[in-house]
Amino acid sequence: MAEIVITMADLETAVPLNAALEQAGFSTALVAAMDDARAAVRRERPDLLILSGAVHEPQTLDLVAYARELEVFSLALLEPTDSERTERLERLGATEVVTKPVPSVEAVALVRRLVDRRRLQQRIGIIGQSSAIHEVLVKIEQMAPVSTTVLIQGESGTGKELVAKGLHDLSPRRGKPFIPVNCAALPESLLESELFGHEKGAFTGAAERRLGRFELADGGSLFLDEIGEIPVSVQVKLLRVLESRSFFRVGGVQPIKVDVRVIAATNRALKESVGLGEFREDLYYRLSILNIELVPLRERREDIPLLVRRFIREFARQHDRPFRGITGEAMIRLIEAPWPGNVRQLRNLIESMVVLAPGTEIRASDIPADVLEGAHTLLPVLVSSGLRQPSSQELEFILRSLMDLRLQVEELRRRLDDRPAKVQVIEIPESSITPLHEIVPEIAPPDVLYRTGMTMAEVEKATIGAALKESRGNRRQAAAKLGIGERTLYRKIKEYQLE
Repeated sequence: MAEIVITMADLETAVPLNAALEQAGFSTALVAAMDDARAAVRRERPDLLILSGAVHEPQTLDLVAYARELEVFSLALLEPTDSERTERLERLGATEVVTKPVPSVEAVALVRRLVDRRRLQQRIGIIGQSSAIHEVLVKIEQMAPVSTTVLIQGESGTGKELVAKGLHDLSPRRGKPFIPVNCAALPESLLESELFGHEKGAFTGAAERRLGRFELADGGSLFLDEIGEIPVSVQVKLLRVLESRSFFRVGGVQPIKVDVRVIAATNRALKESVGLGEFREDLYYRLSILNIELVPLRERREDIPLLVRRFIREFARQHDRPFRGITGEAMIRLIEAPWPGNVRQLRNLIESMVVLAPGTEIRASDIPADVLEGAHTLLPVLVSSGLRQPSSQELEFILRSLMDLRLQVEELRRRLDDRPAKVQVIEIPESSITPLHEIVPEIAPPDVLYRTGMTMAEVEKATIGAALKESRGNRRQAAAKLGIGERTLYRKIKEYQLE
């Protein structure tokens, strides 16, 4: 099986490159025509397709796009006069674009790097050929050989555990255990015992000694998912383990030494948690020596067709359904959807449609409307005949704002009354003051109530902004006023750029 397919569009480049790659130990195949290259890519599924020339030809560009569909990496070698075509090639899916001439030593090194990257991608299961995914793969390659702590950050469903497994599988610890722990799934009373173990009789119900995850991962890697959820009391002990590489079991008196690489992950903005006093600053800096940031799916939409096709093949085979694929209109709809749940949401959706679709392909009508609309808003809007009734939560928020305003006015008036006599205070006759209940509709905050033409996103943004203003930037109070979690508020602040 050929690892590399090389087109012979430029013989002066293709032949010496083929010889250099074969001498370096690669299995190669030279193809003369683009049709032959297409057939070879389909048949061999090589690690890399090298385009030696004629990159401006329509057939070559089609071949690049076809290789991308089959998740085959491609390397385009451009003439110096073709440099302006780089952007188009990358847009069609070329993994790497290099201007000729390329010395043999550099070409072999570049090919080896691309082949290793594709095999790494296949090994850990990360799907995509966007620049964001390639950046993640490069970081995995760089960080895997060392034992330094890594912090993986990204929204839920972006593949943080896959990255953690990749770091472990590519490291010298690959033969040792990889132990995952979901910190958010364990209550504080159990988390410490789960991580560090306990001695017999350490607490009620501790009938025997139990080894913790640190001991079980000795020599290998410990993956702490949702690290931002652990309580402060456990954060202190975790910091001690990272610093000293030793710990005590619950109820134990003897220190236990371990050799464990810690890989942490979070969907929270840990820096903000540090500022709020919810996460220790010293632990944050100890965890984030090396960082990997996973972008949400909506920021790498060019990977959605690859993911969709892969998931369709996977679930059609798993559920034994003769499924042909997806229509062009349906694919466009999926590419344009907001995907708040990222790859996990897309994967679950594809499985449900493969199982439930009435035909043998996914059509636009098979996609649920809430997926296309991204129904993840804080305030449901009920529209009838162009008019909208505020929800009970909004009315409560408005009335609370008015009461606060009234208290502030009374406080100001009291202060004026307490000032020295030389300050003249003008009294306003009670008869000239309009009763509060008569002006509520007029003084309700205009950035909260719905106005004709506003989108749900605009209503949501205005409401969050008003809550933050009312709480004077205290996000915990703002989240409580809105009736949502702080993590949801942080995500919305970032989404609407309300920093």
